[in-house]
Amino acid sequence: MCLATGTHTPMVFRGTHGMGASLENGGKRLPATPWGYLPPRMRVLFITGPQRTGGWLAEAFAADSASDVQLEEALGMAAGLSRLREEPYDAVLVSHEAASLDALEVLDAIRAGSSEDQPIVVLGDASEQEMTAYCLDAGGDAYVCVHTATTRALIWIVARAIERHALIAENRRLQQSQRTRLRLEHAEAHRLLQQQRQMLADLAASCDAPTGDIGDMWEPGTPHRMPESAPDSLSEHLAEHYRELLRAYVIMGSGNLATEMERLAETLTRAAVTPQQAMLLHLQVLEDMISGLGSRSARHVMNRADMLVLEVMIHLAEEYRTRYLKGAGTLPPVTRHAAASDPARCRQ
Repeated sequence: MCLATGTHTPMVFRGTHGMGASLENGGKRLPATPWGYLPPRMRVLFITGPQRTGGWLAEAFAADSASDVQLEEALGMAAGLSRLREEPYDAVLVSHEAASLDALEVLDAIRAGSSEDQPIVVLGDASEQEMTAYCLDAGGDAYVCVHTATTRALIWIVARAIERHALIAENRRLQQSQRTRLRLEHAEAHRLLQQQRQMLADLAASCDAPTGDIGDMWEPGTPHRMPESAPDSLSEHLAEHYRELLRAYVIMGSGNLATEMERLAETLTRAAVTPQQAMLLHLQVLEDMISGLGSRSARHVMNRADMLVLEVMIHLAEEYRTRYLKGAGTLPPVTRHAAASDPARCRQ
């Protein structure tokens, strides 16, 4: 049976994959070949003109048992667009008839409507070399010449078009899910940073500690200002140094940065930076880094940053402890952390 005319021409129509095989070969059907990943059933709309009705195509699909193709026919472009608006179809076949139905115009109309992701295959009398590029430019998935194609080949082409659009839709869903997840991660990161800033503000209020920014930590009047000989750009130098340390920590972890931690703790101690001010420095650098991530994930950066500030605080506490022991020979009876845990003690 020929796809173009519906007449019996065994050398053209083949129900199996065998090249040159026919349904009528001495009255015997050739052994069925594996079906691969063909869908078990497909609901297909055939938009056709008056020159080519759908009966011959339905008969051809019925003769091939590789997939159950439920073919529905719509005569003309208006009827086809109306059916697409009313009912869902797995794929659309469009008959290209130069005198009565221009498949390229049908493709433009379908893509301009609500069926942007509809798999569409064009059937026509012209050769595939002549029409394939035009159909692809118009938004079609494939062009099939009815004079040379087999039913099984057409079924595979339609199935691949369906699979392609399903993958496109799945990729879009995954991209949207990824964007939503990243937005939630960034919102959560900024919320945690705000909570940590509020924690520092509450601690400063309870202990009468300075509440200024990292740039204000050495302004006159603050309890721990820089010595007169210190350069004015030390706060910027510390911020840049900590920024580079955080970037390295996010990539490498703490394995090779122990020496850098100790140097930073020594620098902070010489500058008489309090733990609260060191934490504020950390928050400012981390906030800048999170804002600069763009579409990248913030979760890994936040996790590594939490580990970094914990190590920094440990090194800073040890550095202050060492300096105190060298100067006074004993640890202070009440540490700042102890005072922070007891507001009443802070006010004494």
